[in-house]
Amino acid sequence: MSEGQVVSDIELRHDDLAVRVSPQGAAVTAATFRGIPFLVAAGGPDGAMANFAMVPFGNRVEDNAMSFAGRDYAFQPNTSDPLYRHGDGWLSFWQLEDSSPEHAQFTFSRAADKVSPYAYLTRQQIRLAGDALVLTLSVENRGETTLPFGLGQHPFFARTPETRLTIAADRYWSERPDHLPDMPGPVPDCFDFGSEKLLPQRWMNNAFEGWNGRAAIAWPELGIQAALEADGALDRFMLYMPVDRSDFFCLEPMSHLPNGHHLPDLGGLTPLAPGEVLAGEVTILMSALPIQSEGR
Repeated sequence: MSEGQVVSDIELRHDDLAVRVSPQGAAVTAATFRGIPFLVAAGGPDGAMANFAMVPFGNRVEDNAMSFAGRDYAFQPNTSDPLYRHGDGWLSFWQLEDSSPEHAQFTFSRAADKVSPYAYLTRQQIRLAGDALVLTLSVENRGETTLPFGLGQHPFFARTPETRLTIAADRYWSERPDHLPDMPGPVPDCFDFGSEKLLPQRWMNNAFEGWNGRAAIAWPELGIQAALEADGALDRFMLYMPVDRSDFFCLEPMSHLPNGHHLPDLGGLTPLAPGEVLAGEVTILMSALPIQSEGR
């Protein structure tokens, strides 16, 4: 495959794992294990994405503005949302660098403009390793000055009535009406998944800190489970559960809090000097749920 070639969707397969990848957003558009979808197309500009990369940072920027190192910067809305959202990668076509039946690697670069002051080169690799889907994302500052960068993955996991989640965190952020984080505090009982529990039947769009990078999802009706592991810069996560749809939920590993530009310590955003790189990896290992024997 020649470097820089733009292609249509790519089908990746290894034994029981099958994944479809699009050059738009370097996004996963379908993912199945033993023929069962564990990611569902529910996001992106046309609702066709089952996972997309958030780069050069994720979520929204308050007032479409930030101040850093004594300078003021402005953004413009990049979707119908009034606030600049999720960066540029998910809205853009990426170039294919390399591919095989079990992996695809894309790059995307942009220059600073009136929409965003960020200039960068980003790379996303989607790889199948046995029964695991591995997402590796990096970003390099290609601008002329240091700016705070972040990364994230935005998977849309299948949701069934019996879907169970296990993920532990030390701190929870409540949500403002404009979908930005409000105040930090202890994790409320209804959102405490330190021990496996059913997903709540309510709106949820919250950030969490103090995460060890591991999570587990079980779908008893489907007979499958996922073990998620995030490393590198990805030490926080978002949980998103809408009320108008019950077929998916989002568990988003991120390197920073939403609206980090306006939070203490930049909310985990990492200042990158020109040429410096930030990277993170998410592994989703699929397996069959153990068969429960019935009591006699």
